[in-house]
Amino acid sequence: MPYYYENPPTAGLPLKWRDWWPTRQSLPETVSAQLHLPPLQVTCSGTAALIIALTALTQQQPQRKTVIVPAYTCPLVALAIHHCGLQIQLCDLKPNSIDLDTAQLTTLLNEHVLAVIPTHLGGRVTDVAIVKQLVQPYQISVIEDAAQALGAEVGKYGDIVLFSLAAGKGLTIYEGGLLTAANAQLCSSLQTIANKLLPCRLRWELLRTLELLGYTALYNPTGLHFAYGHSRRKSLRKQQWIAAVGDNFDYAIPLHRVSRRRQNVAANALQRLPAFLHTLQQQAQQRIQQLQNISGIQVIVDQHGQGVWPFLMVLLPTSQCRDAVLDQLWTSPLGITRLFIHTLAQYDYLRPIVPAVSMPNAEDFAARMLTITNSPWLTDTQFFRICQVIQNTVC
Repeated sequence: MPYYYENPPTAGLPLKWRDWWPTRQSLPETVSAQLHLPPLQVTCSGTAALIIALTALTQQQPQRKTVIVPAYTCPLVALAIHHCGLQIQLCDLKPNSIDLDTAQLTTLLNEHVLAVIPTHLGGRVTDVAIVKQLVQPYQISVIEDAAQALGAEVGKYGDIVLFSLAAGKGLTIYEGGLLTAANAQLCSSLQTIANKLLPCRLRWELLRTLELLGYTALYNPTGLHFAYGHSRRKSLRKQQWIAAVGDNFDYAIPLHRVSRRRQNVAANALQRLPAFLHTLQQQAQQRIQQLQNISGIQVIVDQHGQGVWPFLMVLLPTSQCRDAVLDQLWTSPLGITRLFIHTLAQYDYLRPIVPAVSMPNAEDFAARMLTITNSPWLTDTQFFRICQVIQNTVC
């Protein structure tokens, strides 16, 4: 392996310089046609998309103030709910699963709940159908958080579905998002609210354009060594786990309009996305089979529809076993990391807005799970080395 070499933690679609050429293709229209979704709205981030969704639902039912979310999900979800002046209610996961614990969810539903947000974590498709079935008697909306699942079979059951176009999330404009609604009236409301909440801010858009240029130049094994690997290893040496995975988010959420230029870059790259996702799916299936030959571990796979494969989520038998694997591989350039360090209730900086409640299944999931990149740049030899370390640690 070359010295200046780094695998990304997720399999993002690399950009080409020709993606910056002008195009007549509309990003939201092309994505909508490709994914068979209603008209999509482009936002400056997945977080902004969630803020717009919650604002639209609040206008419909202003008396409802509670939003139910998985106990293990991105901290930005909590920050978006807080930004909208709403209260967060955590729901545990099923054991060894990304699905919401429906038994607990049933006890949380009432006329004060505005929305439930099931998460298609890591590109895996969660069970939205059962959530929709449970909330219907209460007229509670379902927002599908598909931030990490652009291209997956999602959006069938939720009232609103949102995606992220952040760096490494498959298709990217460095920071961006997409959202839509099944109901035409609600879809129109999302567009109206987006126009109000996302003003033209040239300074932010210039920064994102420069960052996207950097992504185009550096999203490759050599560039990632300098742009990602060096700072990550520095954080790991200091045992700053949250900084190492990028979980340290700010309460201030940028809201601004996305320029046509950045949208055009993604519209051009979108032509390569279906083939790229197909390649990732084939590679994932082969590597899942290899991992499943290791007794005592579990790979999180789809049970409710076909997902996408930016990385593989692996549950080790114990947290000590997981940490022993990370001790050997986390600082390597092999694309091994953790997704979110804690459940939402365990982040110190979220304590003012997230209830301090125990969520045993989600806590167990966070304590035993690691991720393996599904980037095409991770060679078979490198993956075999990862499997050997896991097998030697588990056995």
